[in-house]
Amino acid sequence: MRIALIINPHAGGKKGAKLLPVIEKKLSRAGVEYHTYLSLYHEHTVKIASELDIARYDAIVAVGGDGTNFHVLNGLLSRFKPETLPPLAILPIGSGNSFARDLNIFSLDDGLRAIFENKPGWIDVCSFSQAEKKYYFVNIAGFGFVTDVAETARKFKWLGDFSYIVGVFHRTLDLHFHHMELELDGRAVSGENCFVVFCNSRFTGGNMLMAPEARIDDGLMDIIIAGKLSRASLLSTLPKIYTGSHLCHPAVSHVQAKTVKIKTRPEKAMLADGEVLGTTPATITVHPRMIRYLA
Repeated sequence: MRIALIINPHAGGKKGAKLLPVIEKKLSRAGVEYHTYLSLYHEHTVKIASELDIARYDAIVAVGGDGTNFHVLNGLLSRFKPETLPPLAILPIGSGNSFARDLNIFSLDDGLRAIFENKPGWIDVCSFSQAEKKYYFVNIAGFGFVTDVAETARKFKWLGDFSYIVGVFHRTLDLHFHHMELELDGRAVSGENCFVVFCNSRFTGGNMLMAPEARIDDGLMDIIIAGKLSRASLLSTLPKIYTGSHLCHPAVSHVQAKTVKIKTRPEKAMLADGEVLGTTPATITVHPRMIRYLA
């Protein structure tokens, strides 16, 4: 087996650089041939992935967190047709590692096991379009409060999962609402809004169970819509995301769709797999069983 190992050395508070020798040693012991590609700047991973000679590899491995996986995926799909790609894999050493959980990968050793066992499965991929720009994601996208929290959390990545808690309290103090208009497979939903999250997988922010019923191979996105909430209600509801019980709040609703068209007043920043990418309006579409991942 031969793999491309694309590593973000700054992932997880610079754990990537420290763990690379350990990863390479374990791969060698298992008889896995690897070529290591080191990302040197924020979007270098995109460039590396887009320039790979994919015919040489049995798998392409993202070593990092959700952001690293996002850049590898988008680099590949910017050049190659999905049906021509070898399976992708994740060695989760980032600050969040949310998507890996839906692959039953909770640790570095789990990720290595998935590579050694080499059992790929098809999963859904969502595209996120704004005017002429298109991105792909496998975890979540969203706008409103959740995006504001993520922007703050990025400044505290070295705190790991706790960075999201810092973001929550900071953004709650400056809480604002906006007007949203969603078209869900042709059905209109509108109103004053705190946040909306479009989920391909279940978790966000590490182990927050944002969409308990989401499945990565059902051809649908799970959409969590939170209306107007007081600061006290918001703070009491957010911890429930860790168990998925936030969906019981009367201001929170859950729907499913294949395509969503998004408008807001005012324009809101959009988040996809931990990356802030432009603003509304936007369109999100599910592409069923588009990519293979090792799990």
